[in-house]
Parts: sequence; structure tokens; C-alpha cells
Amino acid sequence: MSITASPLQWPMGWPRTARKQSSKFANFSFEQMRVEVVRQLRLLKARNMIISSDLRLRQDGYPFSGQRQPEDVGIAVYFDLNGETKCIPCDKWSTVEDNLHAIALTVDALRGIDRWGAKEMVDAAFRGFKALPESVIVTPYTARLWYEVLEVSPTASPEVIKAAYRQQLLKAHPDQGGSVERFQEVQAAFAQSGAAS
Repeated sequence: MSITASPLQWPMGWPRTARKQSSKFANFSFEQMRVEVVRQLRLLKARNMIISSDLRLRQDGYPFSGQRQPEDVGIAVYFDLNGETKCIPCDKWSTVEDNLHAIALTVDALRGIDRWGAKEMVDAAFRGFKALPESVIVTPYTARLWYEVLEVSPTASPEVIKAAYRQQLLKAHPDQGGSVERFQEVQAAFAQSGAAS
């Protein structure tokens, strides 16, 4: 898997947050949060860090300053730790800065657990952050993002997502001229959307 900083590469098998929330974090710039995430990961002894988002990047790989929030405000931070590629994604908050801040706080908390003597818990947590979970079957239908499959905005309401799901499911059904693969793709997309719960 080739990971790029832009556009966002959300890890397969991780559900998306349908409704974003405003955080109570202090206001920090994306650059301040980027520096903090890199610092936390270096303290963790991680290597090969990539912060993936839908922000437009300059030629040097850093985001343009002053740009508006992208339509998809999710962030996925990839890194190598103990010989394995890990990913910590976040799209709960309404800005890329806040999602990156949440990732920095998560890494700091995991480092704290390690410092406090519960290394087994940290190892167990990081098994959950594998970039490509073994439980995810990589097939052609997992290559598209859930909102592309359902033909909705990534910030669509659960009601809109459910309506789109029903419509796409009818089109994809093998008895209606669709295929098993397409039908499974629609089901997987709906599960990833988070609107099913």
C-alpha cells in the first residue's frame, strides 16, 4: 500500500464518523499540531511518519496556510513501530486541527500507559492500530470510500446515508441486474459510514 499525505487515505476497516462535533480543545494551528504529533511519535520511537489529509499541499509537502477546511476533515497518521505499519485515524471533530490534536493526545496517553508500567496494554492497543487489519478482506470493492460508493457527501446526515444505502442496495442487487460484488460493496460502505448504529 502506497500511503500519501494528500489526498486522505483512510485505513480500510475503520468506520467513519457521520456527525462531526465541535471540540473543546484550545485553538492550535495545523502546523502546531503537526509538530506535536511528530514529537509524540518520536518519543514513542516511531519512524516513517505520514500525516494523511485532504489539505492541499505545497511542493515541500506542508499544507498551504490559510486554506479552508476540506470537505473531509479526517486525519490518518501512519507510522512504523516495532517493524509494523500502524495508523491512528480521527474524524470525530469538525476541523482537521482538532482531529490531529486528538491523535497527539492519544499517542501521549499511550506513552503514559507504557511509562506507568502497563506495556502489555499499549501493545494490545497498537495491535488495534495496524494499518491493514487482518480481519479486513482486501477485495476490489474495498478500494472506494464509503461515501463514494453510496454517492453522498462524507458529512451527510444518517438519514441521507440510510436513504442512499437503500437506493444503492436496490441497484446493486443481483436480481435487479447488479452483482454480488457490488451488493457486498454497498453493504460494506454502509457499515463503514457509521449510520447503521
